[in-house]
Amino acid sequence: MSSGVSVNQSCLETYQTLKLGKKLKYIVFKLSDDNKEIQVEKSSESASYDDFVGDLPPNSPRYAVYDFEYEKGEGKRNKLCFYAWSPDEAKIKDKMLYASSKDALRRALVGIASEIQGTDFSEVAYDEVLDKVSRGSA
Repeated sequence: MSSGVSVNQSCLETYQTLKLGKKLKYIVFKLSDDNKEIQVEKSSESASYDDFVGDLPPNSPRYAVYDFEYEKGEGKRNKLCFYAWSPDEAKIKDKMLYASSKDALRRALVGIASEIQGTDFSEVAYDEVLDKVSRGSA
């Protein structure tokens, strides 16, 4: 099911910068005020996972991409993770709109390795995500 929400071109450009340039560490996306398109809310070069999680609002859904870096076996690895953040405290209407609009953005972002669903901060905690992204890669 699609909500008819479009993806602003800046989302794709910012994502390409993160993916290819390795300058950005994460991007947070939100629906525009009129709920017609997905926009970049924030992009950051901060390597702190705590900064990233701190940019997820406690009572409003968001999408995000985080360049997740971790140590595994012979060295550092990176995986681009897509986050569908839909906190329990968010309004039902907002959660439904974000859920039905997710695929438009998700399909536009080529090269995502993992998808993380989060309804509270424990589900997007570093160790939870590390466990998920490192599974299956030796």
